[in-house]
Amino acid sequence: MLFNSLEFAIFLPVVFTLYWFIFKKNLRLQNLLIVCASYLFYGWWDWRFLTLIIFSTLVDFTIGVLLKKEKKSVKRKIYLWTSIIINLGFLGFFKYYNFFIESFTDAFSLFGHEIKPNTLNIILPVGISFYTFQTLSYTIDVYKKKLEPTSNFIAFAAFVSFFPQLVAGPIERATNLLPQFYNSRKFDYSQAVLGLRQILWGLFKKVIIADNCAKYANIIFNDYSNYDSGTLLIGALFFTFQIYGDFSGYSDIAIGTSRLFGFNLMQNFAFPYFSRDMAEFWRRWHISLSTWFRDYLYIPLGGSKGGMKMKIRNTFIIFLVSGFWHGANWTFIFWGLLNALYFLPLLLQNKNRVNTNIVAENSWLPNLKETMQMLVTFSLTVLAWIFFRADSLTHAFAYISHLLSHETNTVSLSIPKEIPYLIILFLFIEWLGRKSKFAIEKLPIIPKYVRWLFYLGLILLLFLYAGQEQEFIYFQF
Repeated sequence: MLFNSLEFAIFLPVVFTLYWFIFKKNLRLQNLLIVCASYLFYGWWDWRFLTLIIFSTLVDFTIGVLLKKEKKSVKRKIYLWTSIIINLGFLGFFKYYNFFIESFTDAFSLFGHEIKPNTLNIILPVGISFYTFQTLSYTIDVYKKKLEPTSNFIAFAAFVSFFPQLVAGPIERATNLLPQFYNSRKFDYSQAVLGLRQILWGLFKKVIIADNCAKYANIIFNDYSNYDSGTLLIGALFFTFQIYGDFSGYSDIAIGTSRLFGFNLMQNFAFPYFSRDMAEFWRRWHISLSTWFRDYLYIPLGGSKGGMKMKIRNTFIIFLVSGFWHGANWTFIFWGLLNALYFLPLLLQNKNRVNTNIVAENSWLPNLKETMQMLVTFSLTVLAWIFFRADSLTHAFAYISHLLSHETNTVSLSIPKEIPYLIILFLFIEWLGRKSKFAIEKLPIIPKYVRWLFYLGLILLLFLYAGQEQEFIYFQF
């Protein structure tokens, strides 16, 4: 079920009404409703996917109970690794089985040996990478005694399957989200209004920016050899805005929807395209994943406590694993490697924590230095996204080769002139709201009727310039 679909437009009001008007005085029934609604939401794609999420829920709930009872260190480690192996085992099988088989076959072919292994027609469960990491955070935090294991199965099932952020995050920590299912919730009008505002902005980013950019980015990437360098640059820029509008738009809708039900989720994007270096970019892009890797992989590996060699090793591990997390394709691994190389000069010069404040914090516009820094960082990001979008490394390098060439255009591509103006409007609003959690969280002090005209304008744009409905990019991860 897509956020930008008619089904969700019917689903959300029905669940909201039941939640606040029928079950408002019974916390257990509210949580049970969330579980049922989440399973309906998730099973809308394929009911078979439900068996995996239910199994994962049962495994980690049971592991948590066992960890609570067990005092011996050895057995606690066995329980922890049982959870890790089962969860990552399922993730590895569904997401990477064919990738490893095909890579193994290709490696043998280099030595003149041709083998024909069996591959499987595996359907990748939607959002498996997200809820796997979410349940793992629970088990690891319980093992480390940072979180008291729950005996409330309904609350735990609601935490694992919470439909707003189930299939594409934010990847919530059990320490933040799970306790919210224990406490009674009262309807907060101001939070609901804020939630609706964030949903509206998320829909604008997805429907207006991402979907319109996607149409032409797909055309250009799929037929890159017939376009000149200028058109290929447009294709790369369009994908850059597509993936940001798509993914951050999903996060906004998820966070806004959660507010409607009395929950607070973590911020997942903090205006990353206004970053002044790559370290700042990764503090602002997909925050829930980058902090997950920091806490559950980077720090256990030694973090920054060792010498420079350890810092470099751990940094490369984090970026390579992050690339691999995104999908079973060498393009994602190379994308992770490229970002690690971007990060390396900052690490070597100990400048990876220089830009921690908001750009142009005390002024309307950035100064010349900040402007140049943002342009360089944005350009490096655009280059990296080419590898992320390409079907293969060969495709990516050929695209870049054509981009840098001066061949004449053999195919004309007509792009509606409205799209660049919509992107400019989008960037302008994002810039004005860069100090907030999302762009239109806090509008300037203007008359109420002007604010309503602004909201109505966004809604009108949703109807006028809605692109072809497309699934969210991160559903495939």
